[in-house]
Amino acid sequence: MSSATVPLLDDTVPFGDEEELDPNGTPKRLSHPYVTFLHVFFRGAALATYLFWTLFNDSFIKCFLLVVFWLSADFYLVKNISGRLLVGMRWWNYVDDDGRSHWVFESKKGENGYESRVNPHEARIFWTALVVCPVMWGLFFVVALFGFKFKWMLLVMIALSLNGANLYGYIKCNFGANANLKATTTDFVRSQVLRNAVNLMSQPSSSSAPKNTTVA
Repeated sequence: MSSATVPLLDDTVPFGDEEELDPNGTPKRLSHPYVTFLHVFFRGAALATYLFWTLFNDSFIKCFLLVVFWLSADFYLVKNISGRLLVGMRWWNYVDDDGRSHWVFESKKGENGYESRVNPHEARIFWTALVVCPVMWGLFFVVALFGFKFKWMLLVMIALSLNGANLYGYIKCNFGANANLKATTTDFVRSQVLRNAVNLMSQPSSSSAPKNTTVA
């Protein structure tokens, strides 16, 4: 398989053309609240169903079908909608006329105005959910493996496959199609930890005296 990089395709809602201000002229905290909510909801619903289903019902088949439904909805949303709208990225695959499969990793990162067009709150939510959920499913896999719960392990493997595919695709989008996955993942986690520590240290103390500020 080969990798290709092409410009983002025309979108029904072009990235960066959405209204970023409330009617009163103030910047929106979330530019795409419904997409952001569904991005977290589908992933959380799959995890919650897996964790708490046996408290209310003993049917493994029903649990399996419901979790797969949440996972499928999440996979489609993250791959085709939330990644494009929240962070300006998208990955996909196509087969050319010669039968060769091409993986395409699209990103508007690095373009002029990218930082101002990406809502930092939405981007943080997007990447947090994208990384945390596969980690959770990985822990469930270990528990199912050592507990000899092989039918549940099958369900966890499906979750890891779908969540892991999106994680891999967007890491490639973010760092480049030819980037080393292990190195870029380590650098990404390190940078996120450092950024959160700096933000925590730079927050003003609640006991400090109020200051007059001017908002441009």
